[in-house]
Amino acid sequence: MKIIREGKTKTVFEAEDGNILLQFKDDVTGTGDVADPGGNSVIGKVEGKGNASLRLSQYFFEVLEKAGVPTHYIKADVDKNILLVRHAETFGDGLEFICRLKAAGSFIRRYGKYVEENQPLDYLVEITLKDDQRGDPLINEESLCQIGLMTPEEVKQSVELTKKVTKLVQAECERAGLELIDIKFEFGKVDGKIVVIDEISGDNMRVRKSGESLNQKEFCNIICD
Repeated sequence: MKIIREGKTKTVFEAEDGNILLQFKDDVTGTGDVADPGGNSVIGKVEGKGNASLRLSQYFFEVLEKAGVPTHYIKADVDKNILLVRHAETFGDGLEFICRLKAAGSFIRRYGKYVEENQPLDYLVEITLKDDQRGDPLINEESLCQIGLMTPEEVKQSVELTKKVTKLVQAECERAGLELIDIKFEFGKVDGKIVVIDEISGDNMRVRKSGESLNQKEFCNIICD
């Protein structure tokens, strides 16, 4: 087993059979010194946070599996904080599809003159490049296609999947008395088919209970137990 990448919240390994193992860490991302799933810096550690991320990802990937949504998920090892997944070809170095239900985070920082905090948004999808050095810049469909990262049909499929999966996650949150604010997904290709990859946890979504943001462990305790 060899390390492919050391990320902010996960270490990525390649198994001998070609599958991928994602090992979740206790590192917390943030903006400044405030914990934020959209942040590009590690601001500290919280014991048990990696296990909570793993359990949430397992839970939501199994929800998607039951709904017939294609993913790279195979199984989880909760004791080792490891998610076993199929190898997927990413688009470039990776793209993030963000679905927003309310204005928050970087959306407010970009458009604060024109939008209010918590303003309702109708499953608004934004696309960013995974590029920490450039602050994960936004990219539009025309640029994606003209520089050859995706075809128009691939963009269309990915946006549709983003909205579909957001609604599935939102339904699970609402069932537990929680409010989904925004969420981001990554997509890749397995056997030529676009699938949901990476993770689905508090590291890539904002969730609130009675107006208050939840940390990863609080979120996991409500959803997974």
